[in-house]
Amino acid sequence: MLSRFMSGSLRNLEREYSCTVRLLDDTEYTCTIQRDAKGQYLFDLICHHLNLLEKDYFGIRYVDPDKQRHWLDFTKSISKQMKSQPPFTMCLRVKFYPPDPAALKEEITRYLVFLQLKRDLYHGRLLCKTSDAAMLAAYILQAEIGDYDPGKHPEGYSSKFQFFPKHSEKLERRIAEIHKTELIGQTPETSERNFLQKAQMLETYGVDPHPCKDVSGSPAFLAFTPFGFVVLQGNKRVHFLKWNEVTKLKFEAKTFHIYANQKEDRKIILTYFAPTPEACKHLWKCGVENQAFYKLEKSSQVRTVSSSNLFFKGSRFRYSGRVAKEVMEQSARIKREPPEIHRAGLVPSRSCPSITHGPRLSSVPRTRRRAVHISIMEGLESLRDSAHSTPVRSVSHGESFIPRYRGHASDASEGMAVISDEAYSPSDSVLPTPVAEHSTDTGVLRQINGAPCSIEEEKESEAGTPMRGDDSEEGAAADSALSEVEQVNKFVLSVLRLLLVTIGLLFVLLLLLIILTESDLDIAFLSDIRQTPEFEQFHYEYFCPLRRWFACKLRWVGGLLIND
Repeated sequence: MLSRFMSGSLRNLEREYSCTVRLLDDTEYTCTIQRDAKGQYLFDLICHHLNLLEKDYFGIRYVDPDKQRHWLDFTKSISKQMKSQPPFTMCLRVKFYPPDPAALKEEITRYLVFLQLKRDLYHGRLLCKTSDAAMLAAYILQAEIGDYDPGKHPEGYSSKFQFFPKHSEKLERRIAEIHKTELIGQTPETSERNFLQKAQMLETYGVDPHPCKDVSGSPAFLAFTPFGFVVLQGNKRVHFLKWNEVTKLKFEAKTFHIYANQKEDRKIILTYFAPTPEACKHLWKCGVENQAFYKLEKSSQVRTVSSSNLFFKGSRFRYSGRVAKEVMEQSARIKREPPEIHRAGLVPSRSCPSITHGPRLSSVPRTRRRAVHISIMEGLESLRDSAHSTPVRSVSHGESFIPRYRGHASDASEGMAVISDEAYSPSDSVLPTPVAEHSTDTGVLRQINGAPCSIEEEKESEAGTPMRGDDSEEGAAADSALSEVEQVNKFVLSVLRLLLVTIGLLFVLLLLLIILTESDLDIAFLSDIRQTPEFEQFHYEYFCPLRRWFACKLRWVGGLLIND
């Protein structure tokens, strides 16, 4: 009996595995699920844990062993999607940014979107000019520590918090000034709503950048927003295509194409190159999903799309789920008592050492928040001068970002002082990554022929392992060797494709020839071909002797097999 019980328990363990999902407030939700469970089951567990009904805006993201990001497909088995062994670690993130986040039905949904945008601001994806940056940071401060209290918040208290990886002393003073004077009495809910209203007006709201290169080899970032397709290159937004202008998204290997029709029937095709075929496929899937979510009126209009060419089937993908219009209609029908929200406190965090979570706090009463001891704020001071730099959008759309750093920004005028980098290079926050406290090189972008660093270097900087000295030369040599190998592989693949197509055509011709010569099908065009003098000559002088030769050889081989 004991052995049967043990064997049964082992079989049950083999059919189950542990899964940990890191939530937007950096807490972790761990559960045990069946091996054949689909992604929808895990997502529903998390939404039930958060008491979240407006869940269509969110998704679960994970990173495979090759450091490629993926969105978990809710229609497929989790274990079949993961390339690693359990236990699995994933992250809950905003997948589709609401077009108007402040108008979301429930406060719990607005709070989760607020946490995502706060993360975007810290990691350099949400860009803004200095005045907007000060207001956004002040809203965060008011939402999470409440009203200014001279007894608890000494001079320079705003400098202890890391809203951006790098900013000026003038900006710190401006954040504190707004927090002290303009936001007194605002509840966390009001501050978060004001933050959302401010953030949605920014040019890079909803941007989840994908690093690529254009046809000239220059680095670029591609992104899909609630309003359309965006390309950020150098320090500019070089392309913006509304979703109703985009007609087709296509990829092959590492090449990604965007087809669009703009005003006056002007057709354009944009071509970019992803670092790997897997990254290109992920980019294509994200584009297909975003276009379906924001562009279509009903989920019944969703069609299976294919990225294929003439001879090969390619990848096929179908978006599953409701579209934005249906989600908003469904949200309007929600009728329940607002759920209690446990907002985050202020303690150091692994992923975002700015304003992050501590012990879960009750939101009742919402007009007062528990103050945080000043020693906690002092513990964050070393993070203020982190080498990571956050680029912030220039004042006018489409203009270049102006590089401003700590030493210069304090002396500049308010209109000109913007936090910026030499290129739009957001850091990766898929999984919590600690910020290096004493690094001095991570904010420096290596220039190659006057262009910003390569995609490979962008990925290394995101991982917190910048290349230095001889390592960069070795990396450049390795990249060169790798590009030569990739060119050879591409040539070999082209030759193989040509050979396969040729063999296929010859096989089709052979089948047609056999049908013409051996079948008795009474079809008009076959009879016409058979009656032509050329075909009769070919049949009697070439085909019949060749058939007799094959028959003779087959009889000879058959005789050898029988004798043996």
